[in-house]
Amino acid sequence: MYTYPHNMSAKATLWLWTLKDLSISGSCLLAGFFLFAEFSSCTVLVAGATYAFLTIRFDDTSILDFLRYCFCFFFGQQEFLWEGKRKSV
Repeated sequence: MYTYPHNMSAKATLWLWTLKDLSISGSCLLAGFFLFAEFSSCTVLVAGATYAFLTIRFDDTSILDFLRYCFCFFFGQQEFLWEGKRKSV
């Protein structure tokens, strides 16, 4: 009997990428190859390869997720609450 991983709640993946990340990086790389052949500019090709590298998933997390968490931690709004008894003066 075959059961789907994680009881049908897992994201669809192909190799080490989710299908969304694979389609975005594939279209960027394809457009990058065409632009490189036409204009000899490799910026889109490098951007697509960088995105493909950053979205490789191991243990359901990627480098891009980690960078997002770091950015939100260091540059996001942080609120500090001090709890304790107030002294009456």
